[in-house]
Amino acid sequence: MSVKLVAFDLDGTLTQHKTPLEEKNRNVLLRLAEKYRLVMVGAGSCTRIYKQMNEFPIDIIGNYGMQFAEYNHETKELEIKKNEFAPVDREEILRRASLIREKYNLHDFAGNTMEFHESGLLTFPVLGTTADIKDKLAYDPDKKKRRAMYPYVKELFYDYNVVIGGTSSFDIIPGEYGKYNSLMRYASEHNFSKDETVYCGDDYFPGGNDNDVYSSGIRFIIIDEYTNFQNIIENSGLL
Repeated sequence: MSVKLVAFDLDGTLTQHKTPLEEKNRNVLLRLAEKYRLVMVGAGSCTRIYKQMNEFPIDIIGNYGMQFAEYNHETKELEIKKNEFAPVDREEILRRASLIREKYNLHDFAGNTMEFHESGLLTFPVLGTTADIKDKLAYDPDKKKRRAMYPYVKELFYDYNVVIGGTSSFDIIPGEYGKYNSLMRYASEHNFSKDETVYCGDDYFPGGNDNDVYSSGIRFIIIDEYTNFQNIIENSGLL
């Protein structure tokens, strides 16, 4: 195998949604790190991903490529290398969010109707910005509800890339960003080719936040359940 770079999604691939990295999967990452360069490719900020991974020593692409961080093995700290931003018309975004809630009768929500991230990335939280994590996990575990809404949300946000994110939300990404583009940018900057890159993820279906990577021709290892991560990796030929 000519693999040199192994990239990972986090939630659903290495961990349950927004829960800490467990020791079993951490040990698999340590074994992989002995053979390959590793990088996380996530929807959240680099700092959030790093904390969720219990400060595992790994480079991180955050916010769908709007933020890049590298782990410094000498200082044992994560260093933010790039922060990129996109302008947002908040009034227009809120108008579109209200159309979604009207169409699907989503008026009962906690907190705000839309989450505006500093980078310009948007999140439409179906249950609201302050919904309880238990409600989020229970809302749409098979993603059927959001898959039904996806075409309309994508149509409304025609000038963004829309993916089904987390367990109860949509991530709405400024046009030039996304997991595939950001991973290829990282690979190029570190002198890895597409053929030398492997990606591990779970949301590969249309609308999933790993779909652009899955559809790109990169070798894609499907992680059907994060608790199966060790077995899948050991059977993949990477170890």
